[in-house]
Amino acid sequence: MIVAGIGSRKGVTSAEVAAALDAALDRAGLTRADVGALATPAVKGGEPGITAAATALGLPLVLVPQKTLEAAAGRTLTTSDRVIALMGVPSASETAALAACGPEGKLIAPRTAVGPVTCALARREPPP
Repeated sequence: MIVAGIGSRKGVTSAEVAAALDAALDRAGLTRADVGALATPAVKGGEPGITAAATALGLPLVLVPQKTLEAAAGRTLTTSDRVIALMGVPSASETAALAACGPEGKLIAPRTAVGPVTCALARREPPP
């Protein structure tokens, strides 16, 4: 399963979330049909634009607790000083995607930024 991790500034719209998702999917050579869920840090769960995007796309929204984000932080590929200062992890979108996939999750597309939204893609790999 592919999970799209979403990071954002406050007040983003559903259209901005969808644009970041589409850019990340295009970069990875994938389509919306390949995505099984959206994931975002639990502190972003109250963002209407993220919730509306998940609903519009027909995808479950996984709200990832802070400790779970922190546990996935060592597997990210990019770092944002702003996100480290605000959330204590290198990338909100990458850690959310990885954490939602569990310990077998692999990042298949690092964060792509489109305006105020970032999107990263991770895949849950079967255990060896």
